[in-house]
Amino acid sequence: MSTVYLNGEYLLKEKAMVSVDDRGFLLSDGLYEVTPAYNGRLFRMEHHMARLRHGLDALRIDYDTVGLAEIHQRLLSENVLKSEDVSIVYLQITRGVAPRTHYFPPEGTKPTVYAFAGAFHRPDPGRWEQGYAAITVPDRRWARADIKTIGLLPNVLSQQAAVDAGVADSLLVKDGVAIEGSHNNVFGVFDGVVTTHPPSHEILHGVGREFVMELARGLGMTVVERAIPIEEMRGADEIFFTGTTTEVRPTVELDGQPVGDGTVGAVARALYEAFKIEAVKEVAGG
Repeated sequence: MSTVYLNGEYLLKEKAMVSVDDRGFLLSDGLYEVTPAYNGRLFRMEHHMARLRHGLDALRIDYDTVGLAEIHQRLLSENVLKSEDVSIVYLQITRGVAPRTHYFPPEGTKPTVYAFAGAFHRPDPGRWEQGYAAITVPDRRWARADIKTIGLLPNVLSQQAAVDAGVADSLLVKDGVAIEGSHNNVFGVFDGVVTTHPPSHEILHGVGREFVMELARGLGMTVVERAIPIEEMRGADEIFFTGTTTEVRPTVELDGQPVGDGTVGAVARALYEAFKIEAVKEVAGG
């Protein structure tokens, strides 16, 4: 039985109750963050909190993030996750409980704050070495994909399309450009150049994305942020997705056609190995 956090209390998940008048339930009026921990130590918590504050400011939800790191750490302890290689803490903040309106509730309405922690299991190395398949899906999300909102229905439908197709990922396409995945960022490799969509309102500014770019530069790779036409992406030497629960996932098939030579590429392999090593080193203090 897991222990969760809800509005100042730590309690068994089965005892956690949220009002049916919560604006998250009624209107998807809220945000979330997912922060990984390696060997029980939170990874780039300050980056995740900066992105959360960006979203809180954009949605005008009045909530002070001071104390969230302590909540995250306690959830890892309460759920006996300190010894896990990788675990995650999910945090959700909604505008709170109020009568349903299409405008903000009265000033002073307290946000609803919920968090839980769980283990994250990497794929078997043999499975990862086989690579994964993806399909392209139209990007039907709202215009502020940089805000990590809980309004994820377009993402859900896109990923369900991948599930229905029997593949791992959906690649969102907008105006002929490869944007990102339904729940992760995407990279293409062209003649050794590691390439990804530039930061804008059209993509989520992934913490894993940023880390992977740092790793690539550290390995002497050239990294470019630019729009990638989907037809150019189809001719990439490599494609891989990145994210908190993705880390680095190589795509060897897109829409039923091989990517490159149809095997996991050297760039994705090098970045995945570096990711696993450097993330642990970083949380351990170098």
